[in-house]
Amino acid sequence: MKNTFRRLALAAFTLALSLPVLAGEAEVRKAVSGILSGDGTIASLQKVPYGNLYEVVLSNNDIVYVDEKGSFLISGALIDLKNRRNVTAAREAELSRIDVATLPLKDAIKQVRGNGKRTLITFEDANCGYCKKLAKDLRDIKDATVYVFMIPMLSPDSGDKGRNIWCARDRAAVWNDWMVDGRTPAEARCDNPVARNGELARKHRITGTPTILLADGTRLGGYVQLAELDRLMNEAEARVKK
Repeated sequence: MKNTFRRLALAAFTLALSLPVLAGEAEVRKAVSGILSGDGTIASLQKVPYGNLYEVVLSNNDIVYVDEKGSFLISGALIDLKNRRNVTAAREAELSRIDVATLPLKDAIKQVRGNGKRTLITFEDANCGYCKKLAKDLRDIKDATVYVFMIPMLSPDSGDKGRNIWCARDRAAVWNDWMVDGRTPAEARCDNPVARNGELARKHRITGTPTILLADGTRLGGYVQLAELDRLMNEAEARVKK
């Protein structure tokens, strides 16, 4: 994933290669590299203030922890019991963020609700059941601009449906007609972004629909109920304003 946080992690890793390597780090790097297969690589490696462990971020954004001697590897959630915090989940959220400023919003269906002051970005397949459930919910969202990137992922005709929707005179209306009311979009042809939206999704390792992005780039995988989504959107907007 080449988002801001990913680039920072890779830059930090590149810098680390030019600096003296600590004994513990060298042992951890050697131990992990020895079990990686295929095109798996270490994207970043750093000591964490928990149990003399190193955090190792792999090229696929998976996180594992290794002791400083390189003898044991922990795969799973690291929980800070004192603060009742899932350290791994927080780090995964950080790594999965996408810099929304880099997204080609011209390739997304745009819908404005109310004053449109909040931002919500989704990646959806026209044949996705949970995307249809989300589309019904978003009819009632308040004061938000919603951008939908249609991606062909689930069915052979997902790309065709996406093209027909995009090429319609009022693509937002036809999107809702299909997703909410089940009215099949009429055949239509034009230059459309559906295929490159699929490439965009692969670039950012989006593998399921709906994938939801908040204003600060926080990624939510899967359907989220409207009340919870509204709360998360407000929190993300507050973070952006800080």
